[in-house]
Amino acid sequence: MNPAHVTPALGAHLHELKGQSGVQFAVWAPQAEGLEVCLFDTATGPETRRIALAPEGNGVWQAFVPGLTAGQLYGLRASGPWVPVAGQRFNPARLLLDPWALALVGSTGQLALQAGHAVADPLHPSQPWAQHQPNPLDNAAAMPKCVVVDTQAELDAGHAIAPRPVIAGERVFIYEAHVKALTRLHPEVPDAQRGSYAALAHPAVLAHLQRLGVTTVCLLPVHQHISERHLLARGLVNHWGYNTLNAFAPEPAYAAVTGGHDPSNAAEAAAVRAEFRQMVDALHRAGIEVVLDVVFNHTAESDLDGPTLCWRGLGQNAWYAMGEHGVPNNFSGCGNSLNVSEPRVVQWVMDSLRWWVMAYGVDGFRFDLAVSLGRVAALGHAFHPHAPLLAAMAQDPVLRGVRLIAEPWDIGPNGYHSGGFAPGWLEWNDRFRDGVRAFWLGHHASLGELASRVSASSDLFHHQGRLPAASVNLLTSHDGFTLADLTAYSQKHNAANGEDNRDGHGHNLSANAGAEGPSDDPLVQHRRGLWRRALLATLFCAQGTPQLLAGDEIGHSQQGNNNGYCQDNALTWLAWPQADGEMTDFVAGLAALRRQHPGLRHARWFSGQSLAPGGPVDIAWLHGDGAAMHNASWNNSRHCTLGAVITVGEEGQPPAERLLLVWHAGRGHTTMALPPGPWSRRLDSARGFVALNEAAGEPVSSQLHLAETRMCVLVQSLQGG
Repeated sequence: MNPAHVTPALGAHLHELKGQSGVQFAVWAPQAEGLEVCLFDTATGPETRRIALAPEGNGVWQAFVPGLTAGQLYGLRASGPWVPVAGQRFNPARLLLDPWALALVGSTGQLALQAGHAVADPLHPSQPWAQHQPNPLDNAAAMPKCVVVDTQAELDAGHAIAPRPVIAGERVFIYEAHVKALTRLHPEVPDAQRGSYAALAHPAVLAHLQRLGVTTVCLLPVHQHISERHLLARGLVNHWGYNTLNAFAPEPAYAAVTGGHDPSNAAEAAAVRAEFRQMVDALHRAGIEVVLDVVFNHTAESDLDGPTLCWRGLGQNAWYAMGEHGVPNNFSGCGNSLNVSEPRVVQWVMDSLRWWVMAYGVDGFRFDLAVSLGRVAALGHAFHPHAPLLAAMAQDPVLRGVRLIAEPWDIGPNGYHSGGFAPGWLEWNDRFRDGVRAFWLGHHASLGELASRVSASSDLFHHQGRLPAASVNLLTSHDGFTLADLTAYSQKHNAANGEDNRDGHGHNLSANAGAEGPSDDPLVQHRRGLWRRALLATLFCAQGTPQLLAGDEIGHSQQGNNNGYCQDNALTWLAWPQADGEMTDFVAGLAALRRQHPGLRHARWFSGQSLAPGGPVDIAWLHGDGAAMHNASWNNSRHCTLGAVITVGEEGQPPAERLLLVWHAGRGHTTMALPPGPWSRRLDSARGFVALNEAAGEPVSSQLHLAETRMCVLVQSLQGG
């Protein structure tokens, strides 16, 4: 693709004009009355030159500065009205970042305190927003600086990354991970690399991912981000990273090349970018895709007591979805929802997404609180699946084929839209999470609900040509309990977060097997093991796209903390030295079983009908005794055993085998009569048993005896009979 089609039109770019080389600056600030570019020689040094930008129409300010080269440092100043109740908060005393900057240098640790208004104690603001007055002090020394980057060189570096692996949608297995937490304590990674992009590319980490059968790593935010004011006041940090400062550059805290520090010059910033690309290249060569969790529902500027770093200073009314009295709407809970109905904001998001695909080789995006991205100002900020930004993604040639994954809710009005995104999107399925947890862990559940969830939730996703893979099935995620804690704690234990245990989800559908937290009781440990293996087996044997939280395969616990967003320590770092090797083997076996049997990953929707005249139906549901399910049983929560016979082949091929899946929640003994013919047991979660071929399988007679909590898979060959 022609680089001119993917290079952002706004920002700072190398340019030639009338035979002179230099830099073209372009900034969108439609309500500003003046725009200036300030040049710097170093990240901490004084301003060396100031250039006024000229209004070029349509809210864009431009200037060509001859003689400047790649590596030049700069910042912006915008002048205009200060009328807080009208949403206008211009203050030329405050240095601003360019929203389109491709790199930053300088310290970012205290940026949450860089307010545009005068405040006696930035950590504990108390003045009403309407009474804010502009801070007259120049804060350039405290601000990071933007870097002019050679965009052609960046695109060339992206093009050199190994191509994306080709993975069919029904074969995707997502592994949600935090770059630092995944590798910080890994004993086989050199100390200097732990917690970094380089660590994720280390052969030991790649071998673990390949052993599990992971096809797609989804990384928690790697856009450069900062910690919020309330965390600084408590001596904590934003560990997860959902607080974007720059949407074009990788977070330097995860770079071994700078020791996890902010780059101090353009060369160090380039080294961070190179390390990120090397990680993507290594993952691609290992057959693994890279998906980024991205945050475009709000920015690092927080509510109106927060800092003025970029967007607010360039024109709050343009960048944010404004409510009444100069206050942005708050659909994310962070105080400043972006105005994704504005074409230039759409352009900014699209430029970022294209840049990560073209310059960094990433293969897709998971969108945090994605409903916020589909809110349309003209519809009163209601959600629409073809809102401007979502429509732009759907048609963009650069984004064609990348994975687009929605978190299909936000906290705004009517913010829950599971199943409501357009064809082409995958969506996190919380109904799967809750339904499966409830079934296994003793909460109110029905067989009908379980059947719907393990069949890719057709009630949510079977419309407009969407496929079962649209349902991203998860048991746990970064946001909530780990699997170990889900089965060991009835209540959250978040005191370490400094919010009196008020934060985090209260409705977890968890269970503790009779003891809260760690227990040496063999019966408690046994019951927890049964639950964990049954939950994992259900995940990998369900239709849809499985997603595993990093660490669940090694038994990682966060000591009951279900909101570890501010815990950058051993609480969230995966405890590799204490890894449960048997659990890892079991998960690897489940993923291999899924790959081996097409009935566990059918690319099409089940119909309950025969795929060929006179042939067996694609799926038939069985009661706990082996008889066909009848209507009265689907909604009866007292029953805890369900069976399904699945008879499908690989896409476009006749079936070569029949599968019998059995889910038994363990509330009493039952005997299931098997359909006629010889059967081979390939999975028994109660024993951690997985057999990947007939020789390793266990022959089963005409009955299956079910006592303890377990999920089973039996296979019957249809060949040669």
